[in-house]
Amino acid sequence: MKKTNVIMILTDDQGYGDLGCMGAKDLKTPNLDRLAEEGIRFTSMYAASPVCSPSRAGLLTGRYPGNAGVRAILAGHRRASGITPKVPTLAAALKAEGYATGLCGKWHLGLKPECRPNANGFDEFSGFLAGCLDYYSHIFYYGMSDGGFDPTHDLWENETEVWANGEYLTDRISRKSVEFIRRHRAEPFFLFVAYNAPHYPMHAPARYLDRFPDLPWERRVMAAMLAAVDDGVGDILNALDQLGLSDDTLVYFQSDNGPSRESRNWLDGTEDPYYGGTTGGFAGHKFSLFEGGVRVPALLKWGKRLAPRAVNAPYVAVDIFPTVLEICGGDPAGYELDGRSLLTELTRGEATGDECIFWELEGQTAVRQGRYKLVLGGRLEEREGPRAEVFLADLETDPGERHNLAEEMPELCRELTQKALGWRRGIEERWEREFAANYSLT
Repeated sequence: MKKTNVIMILTDDQGYGDLGCMGAKDLKTPNLDRLAEEGIRFTSMYAASPVCSPSRAGLLTGRYPGNAGVRAILAGHRRASGITPKVPTLAAALKAEGYATGLCGKWHLGLKPECRPNANGFDEFSGFLAGCLDYYSHIFYYGMSDGGFDPTHDLWENETEVWANGEYLTDRISRKSVEFIRRHRAEPFFLFVAYNAPHYPMHAPARYLDRFPDLPWERRVMAAMLAAVDDGVGDILNALDQLGLSDDTLVYFQSDNGPSRESRNWLDGTEDPYYGGTTGGFAGHKFSLFEGGVRVPALLKWGKRLAPRAVNAPYVAVDIFPTVLEICGGDPAGYELDGRSLLTELTRGEATGDECIFWELEGQTAVRQGRYKLVLGGRLEEREGPRAEVFLADLETDPGERHNLAEEMPELCRELTQKALGWRRGIEERWEREFAANYSLT
């Protein structure tokens, strides 16, 4: 029996509402919308973190980020630590099942030799290692203002640094992805397509900007960057069709966290929060444990095996590892995982959701249990203080987390607080025991 190929597509700082099939009226994303029409559209999929590195760690390892050894945005200089082979990635698990494995795009899980993609399950790597790049020179500038490190060039083919000045990075990621698919069409493959769009700097070629002449600049460049991604997704889907691989390929798409409000998105010295992305009406943005920071657009198509539909049950990205591994013939029980396989629920149409979903970032901790979500020390923006020390919301009646039920439901509040803090204590104890030393020199 032919094994299922897997393509996992990740965007960067794309808001829940920044997709046509998720309600955007001013963006044009026909190829991603096609995935939604032909597969499953998750309306309550959560990233494992509201920021880049921990979110990626959760998706790739099936563990909550702290249990994978990544709890914060990682540095981008060449001595930066991150994930190590002690924590298996989905790529490593599928490689053990006979898959060719590749990453095209953003890594952001460490730059030391043992932390790079080729050391963590990827046979082939074409992309960059830090968190953000100039889209044309492929230089990592952000370190200039965060720790005193010089800018560094950051474009790689496996362990070899390459130069492609002037090539728009989103287009390059799409091109390299199609090349990987064509090269491995005769064998089972796992391809991680990790776009850095629409993460700052806000760069887009004129041919994409020209599609949206009537939008204000901040929305126009967002629409253009996502149009470039969507065109790339179209190239990938067309390649699968042309090679006769569509029915045997699972394609999963999500964003890594909510939209950025960072003023550096403006590129013109404006110091106001950026408002080019949209959360679709949810409270909070990137860095926040309210819904806008962690609820993300997510789509899944597996040939014709899954009935096209919207799935409203709440899931979290750590569930993707065991789901994909089971589909590909592996045994999730052979790995330490915080997620669980969704295969039975998705194929039978009996989606029930995860009983509890947890998050933590710096001073924030949160848990969702059923319809209720508790956020402790939650911030709406990264530079603000807590909105409330304790915030309890009923997401069925109040998905925008407008009304705090903490005083109205004290018993549930105490129960969820105990669960959230107990879970976080376990994360912190393990962190000190197993992972903290990895970062002592970074």
